Amino acid sequence: MSGLRAPQLGPIVGHTAHDRCRLWIRGRAPRDEGAHLGVEMRTVGLLGVLDKKSGKVAIDDATGLPWAYYFRLHREFDRTGTFLLGQQASLGGRDGPGPFPLQADTDYRVRVATLTVDDPLPDAESLEDEDLAERLPPLANMAALLEELDPEDCEARFRTFPDLATGTADELSFLIGSCRYPGLLWKVKEADRIFAPMAGHFQRQGGRRPARFTLMMGDQIYADKFNRHLPLGRADTFEEMQSRYHEAFGAPNMRRLLRQAPVYMILDDHEIEDNWSQDRLRDNHHLFNIAIGAYMSYQWSHGPRSFGRRLYYRFDCAGYPFFVVDTRTQRYRQRAGLHDNHLLGRPTIDPAHPGQLDRLLDWLSEQQRERGNVPKFVVTSSVFAPSPIDERLGNEHRDDPERQRLEANREVRERSDSWPAYPRTRQAILQHIVDHGIQNVVFLSGDVHCASVARLRFESEAEDLGLVAYDVTSSALYWPFPFADGDPNGFVHDSRETEQYDGFPLDGREPGQGMVMHYRAWGFSQEDNFCRLELDKARHRLRVRVLDTDGEPVRVTDADGRLVAVNDLPLAPWE
Repeated sequence: MSGLRAPQLGPIVGHTAHDRCRLWIRGRAPRDEGAHLGVEMRTVGLLGVLDKKSGKVAIDDATGLPWAYYFRLHREFDRTGTFLLGQQASLGGRDGPGPFPLQADTDYRVRVATLTVDDPLPDAESLEDEDLAERLPPLANMAALLEELDPEDCEARFRTFPDLATGTADELSFLIGSCRYPGLLWKVKEADRIFAPMAGHFQRQGGRRPARFTLMMGDQIYADKFNRHLPLGRADTFEEMQSRYHEAFGAPNMRRLLRQAPVYMILDDHEIEDNWSQDRLRDNHHLFNIAIGAYMSYQWSHGPRSFGRRLYYRFDCAGYPFFVVDTRTQRYRQRAGLHDNHLLGRPTIDPAHPGQLDRLLDWLSEQQRERGNVPKFVVTSSVFAPSPIDERLGNEHRDDPERQRLEANREVRERSDSWPAYPRTRQAILQHIVDHGIQNVVFLSGDVHCASVARLRFESEAEDLGLVAYDVTSSALYWPFPFADGDPNGFVHDSRETEQYDGFPLDGREPGQGMVMHYRAWGFSQEDNFCRLELDKARHRLRVRVLDTDGEPVRVTDADGRLVAVNDLPLAPWE
């Protein structure tokens, strides 16, 4: 038996609801060396709920037992593990209280630590929860030791979400961001800088209400620091992947943010390698297995598990629904042509086995049917709109003197890593929105190292159908090469303009003969940024604030070209 230790990484506050919260940590045994974990020791997590007044582990009045719990940290998940507070009892059900009764919309503090115990069994044999629990000291004895640990190393704070039964809240604020490039050499601190002001948004300051959660929309690590074809700086072993996560999640400011409020994550390409799609599995199956194993241990495991072991998921906060799509591991593309490219998995053939796209479309219909015009957030690491200038659709159906350029654009789209390369997937979503009258869809995006806002309009014979939809992009949290990509002039600003034409035809007909989706984009910024989004039901609007590495407003353009500190996006009214 060895002593109680603070977690090596974490705690991370993961998926939260009105009656539960998933908390994550990583432990370390004395003989662990990188990815080589000592087989003679098992690691167990210990969690205690703190009393709000005394700061000590709270006591269950009914049993006199401390509100403390053991839970497993699995070697097959790199000694990481989660505890579902509010739903889960202690390991093996031994001598502890039942699940802790979390109350809706309430603040909590917990303290988490790790304990290592001897393991007499080989790796091929399992130790049942009840047998492992018998080897552990009584929780009543260990709870007091939790109080002696430094809270900076092991304490998490969170606020449960409001009960869905109370309906939609009058207001909801949350943070979004993507793309944390690792600092090189003396720039390591710069890569961590932006997370300090982000953490401040979960405290009440100057009359500002705390945000509820953070969405990290891809590229939380860069497995390939330079280029997928350049071995230098490319992670292609589990130990190198592990090192990337430890560097990112162990950085002081990011670690502080992750333990202050719920965080929801989804991967993009750099969790595997640049511009990853499933056709690369033929040559890189080993790399994929290593990368996804690390991703599931460090990011997926503390999120919602809405669809089993699928990476996409859904959740609600304060009555507002979110669907987080996996645009990376289910991305299929052909070597030539766009027709059979699929961004959210292959089309469903057997209704008994719906794919991701069908689940997303069903979710959109369900939300509109059951909640009306309540805003519906679709999180996609790839930007839905605007398109890059050289990947735009162009009006290929008319006699255009620039037809040669448009054909060149088609070739660029065939190589694209963005939505323009997947027209069938984009059309299925847009057509579904139109056919089912789905109101107030907001796409949240990252990836392109340039923040922006785009309003989507659905038109038939030049008549606006009255459906409101937006894309809000926040990127990058840290990207030191603004001259390399993300130039605002490289994106379509108005899809109707001849030189930028990107009208997307719906219902299978040519532009000008049926429905088409057009958009306008504004508010571009290449500065390192995160965004604070604020829903206001009374004013039926979504306010977007772009904030820099010091947490100060970035002045961007509004839809009329004026420099502003916020962009207020009007939405259709909802109840």
